Amino acid sequence: MNEVILFSVLAFVIGVIFGSFLNALIYRFKNDISIISKRSFCPSCKEKLKWFHNIPLFSYLFLKGRCSFCDTRISIQYLLVELWLGLAFLFVVLFGGYDAFTLELIRDWFILFVLTFIFIYDLRYQLILDKVAVPAILILLVSSWYLGWHSWQSLGLGILVGGGFFLLQFIISHGRWIGGGDIRLGVLMGVILGWSDVLLGLFIAYILGAIVSIGLIIFKDKKLASKTPFGTYLVVGTLVSMFFSEEIIEWYLSLVLF
Repeated sequence: MNEVILFSVLAFVIGVIFGSFLNALIYRFKNDISIISKRSFCPSCKEKLKWFHNIPLFSYLFLKGRCSFCDTRISIQYLLVELWLGLAFLFVVLFGGYDAFTLELIRDWFILFVLTFIFIYDLRYQLILDKVAVPAILILLVSSWYLGWHSWQSLGLGILVGGGFFLLQFIISHGRWIGGGDIRLGVLMGVILGWSDVLLGLFIAYILGAIVSIGLIIFKDKKLASKTPFGTYLVVGTLVSMFFSEEIIEWYLSLVLF
């Protein structure tokens, strides 16, 4: 029991650390800054940060959300992303019953990291980066082959359904409805979920998008509703389907058949 508790705490700490790294990665990718050649600095005053300014969660709280040099407010995104990945990594450990590092656990953590990056970047900048989505697709294809995660038939159909669905929309609309990033995210969904669950992921994304858009229109924020990037809904649909597809399908069938 103590080992489970200790590993759960470790999972949370690792998630928080990767959340801090993800925040830095988003800023550096957006501003075309190397992730290894330059120390962390304040985006406002450019002062280099001390080591104690970079302690995940604690530094933000200790500094009260402000830069210690120029007193500029630090975006709440830094705190929320760190906390989210900490809790998400912990959830995977508890959900899967892990008490040690395994390739499957590392795979799931990798997926959470990549999808969180895509969610935040698309939400803020309306862009899904190829240099994130494409390597993730290749890494997960290799891991699926090595771990026997999905059959090649399921992977092929998943990619065809996920990527082809958006590719068809792109061709029909001449790129007006969706961007190329959505196609690559659809392929990533197919690799993560396989052919059957990718359908559920797409369904959840569209239902969620409709609910949010209708809610924004009701509250008279039509401009925001029209600009909400669809990649964020696809990420949520992927995560929900990844962990809860069986329960959702069983629940749906119980409604239809009984």
